[in-house]
Amino acid sequence: MNGAIIVDKPAGWTSHDVVNRMRRILQQRSVGHLGTLDPLATGVLPLVTGSLTRLAQFYISCEKTYEGVIRFGFSTNTYDADGEPSGEVCPVTLALQSLQEVAAKFLGVIEQVPPPFSAKKIAGVPAYKLARKQKEVILQPVSVEIKEFVITAVEADRAHFRARVASGTYMRSIAHEMGLRLGCGAHLEALRRTAVAEFDITHAHSLEKIEDQARNCHSDPSAAEELRSQRPKEPQLSAGLESLFIHPRQLLPQFPSVTADEPTAARIRSGRPINLPELSRARQVKVFAGQRELLAIATRVAGTLFHPKIVFPAE
Repeated sequence: MNGAIIVDKPAGWTSHDVVNRMRRILQQRSVGHLGTLDPLATGVLPLVTGSLTRLAQFYISCEKTYEGVIRFGFSTNTYDADGEPSGEVCPVTLALQSLQEVAAKFLGVIEQVPPPFSAKKIAGVPAYKLARKQKEVILQPVSVEIKEFVITAVEADRAHFRARVASGTYMRSIAHEMGLRLGCGAHLEALRRTAVAEFDITHAHSLEKIEDQARNCHSDPSAAEELRSQRPKEPQLSAGLESLFIHPRQLLPQFPSVTADEPTAARIRSGRPINLPELSRARQVKVFAGQRELLAIATRVAGTLFHPKIVFPAE
């Protein structure tokens, strides 16, 4: 099946753990994610299945929104609560207004040093592999953009925050840097991703809910027969499981959509260019057959002529 589904990732799971679980639940090997979450974090983890895994290239630089908790008083070697303390606990007294002023200094495009326990590579080796062996990890600063960073509440030695950031930003590094600026140490205690690109937490489902719907689908003889008898060009799911997937027309809302008739759809499936005079100003478009089957992402090559850059075969 081709589709996109949003998982509410549980704490303690890697993104790859979730992908593997979904492969078993959906009984499908072709499952991928649109951006990792640290094991500590929970929340929005978009997954794509079937040939729609090729959509990942359009989400590499997407915006992300988070809510979380920073604990002050000591830092850790991983910059989050999963790591070992880097020093002794320092007593702190936090003031909401003071923290808000510090947070405001992170806004905009800044230079950020990634955490030593990260997937950033040093001479081809992921930094976290070197850090686990207690080898020296020196990472160069990278430019990231903090579009929103607000301290929403303070409780004892903890500060609650909301952030909206560009791709590549580490909230762990922001927490660590805040501790350095205040001279007391800090680390990210909790993190929940509430949005990625067009997907938000209202679209997310627990693994248990998805598994229940998939189990009902596989155990319902009528649903199983429907899946076996469906036409390849019109993939379908049981109503319960289908309702958990994102409607294909909601994907990549920045691209206009067009519905192809059968002759045009045939041209697209064979990789041939098509004429779309009504979309002459668009650079890229989503081409559908019917309401739900995403056929291709087509790119304008000249005038009203579009070439199917990516074709999504029915699974």
